[in-house]
Amino acid sequence: MNNNTIFDDVFRTMVEKMTYLLVPLINEVFHTSYPEDVKIVHLRNEHQLEDGELITDARLLIGDKVYHIECQSTDDATMAIRMFEYDLVIALESRRRVGRRFFVEFPRSCVIYLRTTKNTPDVEEVELKLPDGQVCVYRVPTVKVERYTKDSIFEKNLLMLLPFYVMRYEESAHTIGENTEKLQELLSEYEDIRVNLEKELSMAGRSELYTDLNRLIVRISDYIFRKEEKIRKGVDEVMGGKVLQLESERLLELGEARGKIIGKAEGKAEGKAEGEAIGEARMRMLINRLIADGRMDEIGKIIDSAEACRKLYKEYGL
Repeated sequence: MNNNTIFDDVFRTMVEKMTYLLVPLINEVFHTSYPEDVKIVHLRNEHQLEDGELITDARLLIGDKVYHIECQSTDDATMAIRMFEYDLVIALESRRRVGRRFFVEFPRSCVIYLRTTKNTPDVEEVELKLPDGQVCVYRVPTVKVERYTKDSIFEKNLLMLLPFYVMRYEESAHTIGENTEKLQELLSEYEDIRVNLEKELSMAGRSELYTDLNRLIVRISDYIFRKEEKIRKGVDEVMGGKVLQLESERLLELGEARGKIIGKAEGKAEGKAEGEAIGEARMRMLINRLIADGRMDEIGKIIDSAEACRKLYKEYGL
């Protein structure tokens, strides 16, 4: 039986399809300095126990270090012992033996809390009393999404938290929907998120990731505001409802057609741009921006109209 929530689905989608987004998060939690393109190996998440199967959210290998990340949508007083159980299984599976001595290394683990209460700890702890009387403490840090502002998310490149950012407004959703000023403040905040996300990814040639993250942001927003149609529609429009209907796979299929458009546009632009030098890179960037903004119909216009082309260059500051 599949008991996944929408939050589980979105988190695992990012882990599997946008793995590099995990790197800044790991650096933030464990004070590492991995480069963005560090090699990450996905490890098996299913662990067979005598009384059933235990499934972890994310288990990754970077260099010789194993990282285990759980995404928790609500505060859970049993999370510490659950994490200990997960990590003990992981550690035993990778145990090493030299002679009669075994070496068991626990993974570097953390819990991402999407919702928190005043009782949610900064560190989950389990105190262990060993047979010889020694006492040690198993500790796992927690990440509380609500502690990160949109500015700090972009400053630290924690884009993986963006789909869950809206959850801080869950309890005040009805109030926001009934207050025009508060609604506008929320939409302005999401306009800032869209602009910053576009700047962060589109200009770096990651328009597919921009589209997919937008889609996940709206998916969580639609769920959180499912009873507040005004807010839901507003966020959808701000984040670019049309472009969110595109999947990254579909954008890839557009690659060949886009190449033909660029070639045709460049040929016509040479004679129609009235002296303005239009390079291939500039034209490609404009078309990427139009795709990212869902303005597919305007791509055809720039092929036949130098004036339309100039206006769009000016609009996008290209």
